Amino acid sequence: MRKLKLQMQITVDGFVAGPEGQLDWMTWQMDEKGIELVNQLVDTSDTILMGRKMTPGFVNYWEGVKPDDPQYDFAQKMVNTPKVVFSRTVSSMEGKNVRVENGDVVAAVNGLKSQSGKDLLVYGGASFVASLIENRLIDELNLLVNPIAIHEGMRIFNSRMPLQLVDSVAYTTGKVLNTYKPRE
Repeated sequence: MRKLKLQMQITVDGFVAGPEGQLDWMTWQMDEKGIELVNQLVDTSDTILMGRKMTPGFVNYWEGVKPDDPQYDFAQKMVNTPKVVFSRTVSSMEGKNVRVENGDVVAAVNGLKSQSGKDLLVYGGASFVASLIENRLIDELNLLVNPIAIHEGMRIFNSRMPLQLVDSVAYTTGKVLNTYKPRE
């Protein structure tokens, strides 16, 4: 069975966005080790899962990267990887390799996990990821902790969830990647 892996940036005080969804607190710089990690997560996955609210920004950003940009090769991975967008309100969305799933999240994710192929990668947004966590659908949480506290905002953990630390890597940018798996 394929694993569902989360990759998400988070503050040291546990927020994934500001109160209105702001991401201005994120440190966008990546060192070589950080770039390798992101590439490894993408290369071991063949499908990206996202919530409806974050999809337009994600798709527009990666599809807009020009060939002379240093991010172009990675952007092409993002563009060419199939994306499943979960929504209760829309049946289609703009973007290359994007399809919308309107069915039950648990059944749809379990259906994707049971198919053959590489792992699944989820990027967000906050309420979508919170629902995946609440339903215990995420098998690996890769939380990239930014060296900032913002005091208030959106969280992905709405109740207690025991986790086991699998790995922790500090980067020269001040970020720390903590990889966890849920404890039974």
